[in-house]
Amino acid sequence: MHRISIRAERKVEKELIADFKRVSGKNNILFRMATASLEHPEECVKNVIYPVVSPSTLQNLVKEFKSSGPTYRERVYTVMRASYLHHYRRMVPQILNVLEFRSNNELYQPVIRALELIKKYTGSTQHYYSQEDEVLIDGVLKNTWRDIVVEVDAAGAERINRVNYEISVLQALRDQLRSKEIWVVGAKRYGNPEEDLPKDFEAQRQVYYQALSQPTDGEAFIASLQQKMTKALEELDLQLSKNSQVKILTKDNGWILVSPLEAQPEPLNLQRLKAELISRWPMTSLLDVLKETDLRVGFTEQFHSVSSRENLDRKTLQKRLLLCLFGLGTNTGLKRISTGGTGENYPDLLYIKRRYIHKENLRNAIGMVVNAIFQMRAPHIWGEGTTACASDSKKFGSWDQNLMTEWHIRYGGRGVMIYWHVEKKSACIHSQLKTCSSSEVAAMIEGLLRHCTDMKVEKNSVDTHGQSEVDESLLSPVGLSVIASPQTHS
Repeated sequence: MHRISIRAERKVEKELIADFKRVSGKNNILFRMATASLEHPEECVKNVIYPVVSPSTLQNLVKEFKSSGPTYRERVYTVMRASYLHHYRRMVPQILNVLEFRSNNELYQPVIRALELIKKYTGSTQHYYSQEDEVLIDGVLKNTWRDIVVEVDAAGAERINRVNYEISVLQALRDQLRSKEIWVVGAKRYGNPEEDLPKDFEAQRQVYYQALSQPTDGEAFIASLQQKMTKALEELDLQLSKNSQVKILTKDNGWILVSPLEAQPEPLNLQRLKAELISRWPMTSLLDVLKETDLRVGFTEQFHSVSSRENLDRKTLQKRLLLCLFGLGTNTGLKRISTGGTGENYPDLLYIKRRYIHKENLRNAIGMVVNAIFQMRAPHIWGEGTTACASDSKKFGSWDQNLMTEWHIRYGGRGVMIYWHVEKKSACIHSQLKTCSSSEVAAMIEGLLRHCTDMKVEKNSVDTHGQSEVDESLLSPVGLSVIASPQTHS
């Protein structure tokens, strides 16, 4: 219900923003109009008012009132009602049949009884409730909603509009669910509030209040809270002008600029963890890590020559493959690797790169490493295997001679995009190269279907660039679902 209301407000605001214009000096305009009217009460408006206030100014005043007064609220409700009637209303009977709502407070029983009335009329095509039905108004409807829900027919009798009443009841239900005045049987977050209290709370109420240092009197609690807030605001008012880390800007009638806080001291446990790692592996390089990974996993076995024969022995090939992968992965370069005392020359490494290191071989090797990570995880530390991942792209600069290089409209500069799929515990299961202007939807689907790992992906989160109306229809045959989350730049 909250989402329906917010969307309706945004839609109406978008429609009104084109002709909305704030009129300044409305008090002076009203004063001049009143003075002119009193001085010339018998003359027509055109001769008295228009010389004081132009017709365009009056028109702007009318538009501003419509965009912020009762007319605006009526338009918002009209959009909200249409959205509920034509789409969301069909969900209500199923939800009410599954969920059981209760309340421990007699004050909110009208909402529970109103829900029962809505369930009673499931499948009915009546526009109004029957006169015999007890339609509760007090305790359910807001004061501003009464004129919308209660309609008067030609005979002067009051009738309750079903659709408007349902919207009001569901909004009241939402408000009370948030405070647990109404709760759902079997729920956790919105469950019975009595279960949140200790079993002996009534007998030991005074003891528990003392343990929490809270008064048993509600008025005393409110007074204490107000006193604390007043004191905090007074301290803020006194210290704000003296604080060198805070500045009041002139932008938009005073923005508050707060300087970043100084870095906190490093926790003692983190220092001990670093010291233990250094003591165990004092001089471990990335090349050592890469070699140890191959000794345990054997990912270099996935690299085969594009030619029909292989004459190199596997030990020599393994060494040269590791050196090439290290030089390419760290951007050190094969020439610099060959001059580092490894015993291998540049032509030999270049030969390995051209004959063995290709896209499919790399993807298969990465898949072996990722699967090994999944197998080595201790469930008591990392939890059970996940079925959800997130995908997004990052821009990397590249030379103009690269055929995939494009100018990025948003980030600026020439480059390419690398699109990653990362599972919940930060293991990358797929990566691919794409141009800056190409759709992320296709890249997202490509990674989900061809990630070549043992992970069973059932859910994927993307930002708005990876969202599309056709995503669900494309992914449904393989049992996947796509969640579009607000775009982030972390």
